[in-house]
Amino acid sequence: MTRSLSSAKRLVVKIGSSLLVDGNAGTLRAQWLAALAADVARCVQRGQEVVLVSSGAIALGRRGLRMPKGALRLEEKQAAAAAGQIRLAHAYQEQLAKFDIAAAQVLLTGDDTESRRRYLNARTTLTTLLELRAVPVINENDTVATEEIRYGDNDRLAARVAQMVSADVLVLLSDVDGLYDANPSSNPDAKWIPEVGEVTPAIVAMAGTTASVDMGTGGMITKLAAAKIAMAAGCRMILSDGRGEGPLSRIESGGRCTWFVPKANPRTARKNWIASGLKPSGALVLDAGAVGALAKGKSLLPAGVTGVTGDFQRGDAVVLQSPNGQEIGRGLSAYSAADARRIVGHKSGEIEGLLGYRGRDEMVHRDDLVVSQTLTEVAG
Repeated sequence: MTRSLSSAKRLVVKIGSSLLVDGNAGTLRAQWLAALAADVARCVQRGQEVVLVSSGAIALGRRGLRMPKGALRLEEKQAAAAAGQIRLAHAYQEQLAKFDIAAAQVLLTGDDTESRRRYLNARTTLTTLLELRAVPVINENDTVATEEIRYGDNDRLAARVAQMVSADVLVLLSDVDGLYDANPSSNPDAKWIPEVGEVTPAIVAMAGTTASVDMGTGGMITKLAAAKIAMAAGCRMILSDGRGEGPLSRIESGGRCTWFVPKANPRTARKNWIASGLKPSGALVLDAGAVGALAKGKSLLPAGVTGVTGDFQRGDAVVLQSPNGQEIGRGLSAYSAADARRIVGHKSGEIEGLLGYRGRDEMVHRDDLVVSQTLTEVAG
């Protein structure tokens, strides 16, 4: 798997508070953000899709509300986030607009990635924005999060987002230029680690001696936790120092960073998850034409379904069966069992009239299904 930022089709970039906000003045580092926007624009112009996960709302908001320095209570953080998020979103919108790029604000909580329904809604929104060539700017929804459900840092949030959108590369921009086997600020013999293939206990142990002084709540331990999430989804991760202007350009020109490189890619990881990581909640029976279409790598349309069994919701895993009942694959249904029963055998253009809303044309999209080896051999 290549170690190249420019080769990524879909890129998630996480920006820490200390990069975006001056800690003493509590003001936005406008010049730094302008350089980042230029980096993002270059990526978009060469056909890449970019998602930004940005901290900074609380740091910006507390100054606007004239809050004193020091630790804030939870309700004060929520108030600061409410005031700061407006400033943050406007800043990104203003800088990206200079390159004729639309910015879109998305606020998430931990529950949005743990709840299956919310996860699907968030994923659909993000992928639609990317299809429209917009740049989603994501932050944790601190105004409604509580101590029990909040992520507590945007490193793990960024990794969950990368997992959600099947990103190829996640870039964590922070105040460290990579992973070391000891704290480089106190140990001149600390060794930089250019690549990590697996986050082992030995790698995790290094986090205890390599700390971030980031204004946020994350440290090296959260960055390694993010790496585990991203790598499990087949997503490469870069840990890099973002303090200089044009941090993405610096990475591309060979600047020091640590690459976390998984064995699988996002597509393979997702297919494995669908095939064996989910318990099916029902089944769809296909006609011969649909079986042949799947064998050629196409999506499953309602017209090719003859029967529905089980009780499942949109996004649940279902077994795909041949006319004689043989399992030929598994996939994620775009419709609930109740709606599926109403549209089976019908053309996609009839869905809105049957259900009263315009859903997906496919019952199971080809990106959300895995065919059995038997069917693959038949297609070959």
